[in-house]
Order: sequence, then structure tokens, then C-alpha cells
Amino acid sequence: MIVFDPYAFGAGALNFALAFLAAGGFTLIFKAIYRWITPHDEGKLIRAGNSAAAVALGGALLGYVIPLASALTQTHSLPEFVAWAILAGVIQIVTFWLVRRIALPDVSERIARGEMSTALYLMTISLAVGILNAACMTA
Repeated sequence: MIVFDPYAFGAGALNFALAFLAAGGFTLIFKAIYRWITPHDEGKLIRAGNSAAAVALGGALLGYVIPLASALTQTHSLPEFVAWAILAGVIQIVTFWLVRRIALPDVSERIARGEMSTALYLMTISLAVGILNAACMTA
């Protein structure tokens, strides 16, 4: 017989809400910082219908939230989660910087022109780094 324990549910729901709010907050902060450090204006480009900007930004966000989700399952305190969330953001920003410095110096101009091949490449790199980052958090 399964018995519903409202007290256990309440404690679990509170933990869920706190984790969800913290992760959501960090995701919004990451998005704002990422948009600030990229030379192209993702918001303006996306509002103008530039799919490449949406794909590239979406890839960066997924590349960030994948390790963030891993951190939620692996950490045991809010300060520990905060440290992993910051590290995940730094890694994604460094990834963009490295792509811009080494592989595609004109990545921002290409995205602004709507080049999907560049956006897909950047998205793939962001996702690959995010998946590796998440896997390393569980080691």
C-alpha cells in the first residue's frame, strides 16, 4: 500500500522549488553575460528573424544547463552548486572566446549574416563542451 506523506512531499517540493529557482536564476544570469560578451546582438538579430543567432544562443544555453543539471544531482549544498554553476558559465564563455580566437575569428559577423553552418558549428561545440563538463562533474 502506498501512503502519501504530505510532510515529506512538502519538504521535497520546497527543495525542488529552491533548486529550480537557483538554476533558473543562474541560467538567466549566464544568458545575460553571454549576450554581453558576444560582439553580435543576439536579441536584435533574433527579433529580426535571424535563425543563426537563435541556434548559436540556444546551443550556448544548452551547453550551460546540461552541466548545471549535473551539478544539481551531484552537489549537496547551495554554495557547492553555486561554485559549479559559475564554473560551467566560465567554461562556456571561454569556449566562445576560443572559437572566436582560433577556429572562426569572424564567427560574430557570420552569425549576424545568418550563416547557419557557423551557428550549427558553434552550437555543436557548445553542446560537446557542456556534455563533457557535466560528465566531469560526476567523476
